Amino acid sequence: MIINSEQQMMAFLDQHGFVHQRISHPAVYTCAEAALHRPEAPAVSTKNLFLSDKKGRRFFLAVTACEKQVHLDSLSHQLDYPKLRFASETHLQALLGVTRGSVTMLGLVNDSAHQVELWIDAETWAGEYFLCHPLVNTSTLVLSKQSLERFFALTGHQVRLFE
Repeated sequence: MIINSEQQMMAFLDQHGFVHQRISHPAVYTCAEAALHRPEAPAVSTKNLFLSDKKGRRFFLAVTACEKQVHLDSLSHQLDYPKLRFASETHLQALLGVTRGSVTMLGLVNDSAHQVELWIDAETWAGEYFLCHPLVNTSTLVLSKQSLERFFALTGHQVRLFE
């Protein structure tokens, strides 16, 4: 089943007993815009990059904190995949069920074929709580690291770390 709306995502989370806090806000497309609507909760605001190899056959979701920069050349080297680039909007929609500006770790719920590798910045992953879009960029959820670990186990995605 493809989850393609915020309501379906929230129902999925509720069905599986995930505890979360939800914050509604205007559409945000960048970390700077999201910072204007950041909740008071002490949580990591995440930057999510949907990438592919040069031929568009392997896909990666790289996650870091908004304050950090990701250098694709360095990340390519760490992942041992030369020439990483931003994946197409078509692949983003087909694999994660989201559009640009709404890229989120929660989109992995739609990657039932496990075509997307999850890579999280090791320093960022040390946090206790994380901010994630529920497939749309008009609200944000606060989820604990424990909840995300359970979510990844449920969707069959392994967390790999990068520096």
